[in-house]
Amino acid sequence: MAPLEGVKVLELGHIVAGPSAGLILADLGAEVIKIEQPGQGDAARNMPNFGSTFYFLNRNKRSLALDLKSAKGIEIFAELMKQSDVVVDNFAPHQLDKWGIGYEWASELNPKIIYCSIKGFLPGPNQSRPFLDELAQMAAGLAFMTGPVGQPLRAGASIIDIGAATYATLGILAALLERHSTNKGQMITTGLFETAVFWVGQHTTRTQLTGKVPEPMLARSMGGQMGWGVYQAFSTCDQRQIFIAVTSNKQWLGLCKALDLPELARDPTLQSNRQRVQAHDRITPIIAGAVSKLSYQETSRKLADENLAYGPINNPRDVLDDPHLSQSRFWMEITPDGETPLRVPKLPIHTQSDNFEVHSQPPQLGEHSREILLEIGHSEAEIEEWEHSGVIQINGGMLKVEERNTTGDFSQKSTDS
Repeated sequence: MAPLEGVKVLELGHIVAGPSAGLILADLGAEVIKIEQPGQGDAARNMPNFGSTFYFLNRNKRSLALDLKSAKGIEIFAELMKQSDVVVDNFAPHQLDKWGIGYEWASELNPKIIYCSIKGFLPGPNQSRPFLDELAQMAAGLAFMTGPVGQPLRAGASIIDIGAATYATLGILAALLERHSTNKGQMITTGLFETAVFWVGQHTTRTQLTGKVPEPMLARSMGGQMGWGVYQAFSTCDQRQIFIAVTSNKQWLGLCKALDLPELARDPTLQSNRQRVQAHDRITPIIAGAVSKLSYQETSRKLADENLAYGPINNPRDVLDDPHLSQSRFWMEITPDGETPLRVPKLPIHTQSDNFEVHSQPPQLGEHSREILLEIGHSEAEIEEWEHSGVIQINGGMLKVEERNTTGDFSQKSTDS
């Protein structure tokens, strides 16, 4: 039995943040109904990235295309909400209130309902401002710490959206647990800005301790920045890069043995990490020279033999070929178009039951509208009437993976019937 089996979730999510929270809950066993606007659906369905964002974040969900701007759509949503445990949204601030389906309305109909909103900011002066992942990285100082001096740089993934969604699910799980004793739901909010600020906490703390703003990571050596004498990438003879981290004296001696550098192992001025940090500019070229004579495979084998911490500098193609991920069965396979298999990562959790599976493919827009409405007691005649009036949409299709050309441009065609 999956941990969240029996928990019913309504996901009002689009692009990354909301769907990420829905994905985590769905993979943990919750029944997740993804409510989308007829005719357009989740904006990720039509982004120029071959559908990759949508495919990644929407397995194990059912899609109900329902017009929440209409009175009948709100009436149907209310029926669903009364039978559900959780509502997740990442719409603009106050959007659900504008539609008349905010938490106050919902709690009157279902006092046990848990509403979770992923917003730009937690309650405070900026709570009504629209905000985005990249803006949060900039405003929180994360981009400052990541890029070169004067060139703030966002991370190469939607880390703040996914991070805020992860904290949202943590809040939902806590609220579900609390509900066992109170028998009441509650409103939960997570903020993109505050998520990013939480992640730079070590830097804001250091600023207070030293009275100085830390330099960006690229302004000085990675090792010096992080406090280690050896903590950076080196190039091998076959044009690969490998990151080596030495965080103890034992590891230092192991590195010297692996790279055949006995003179460094014997050097009395390099016996502690503090000494190695001070000698960073002297020892780095020596280590780089030793690594440059070896292939990546040779380097990694020698480091592994000494049980040292290292990792390749991979691109996404390399990650798909990573033997650890393949042999540990970390990948899940989806076939969103029914033909083209795609590997997507599981949740980064391992449990004794480990029930993470693909139970259903990323849904077509409105693919489950009919069955969901039949489940809550509506007739075929009602469903047909609502489809004709535009309140719902049934099986509106979605973009196909192969709809792209060799130049990398994306044809935003639809498989709508």
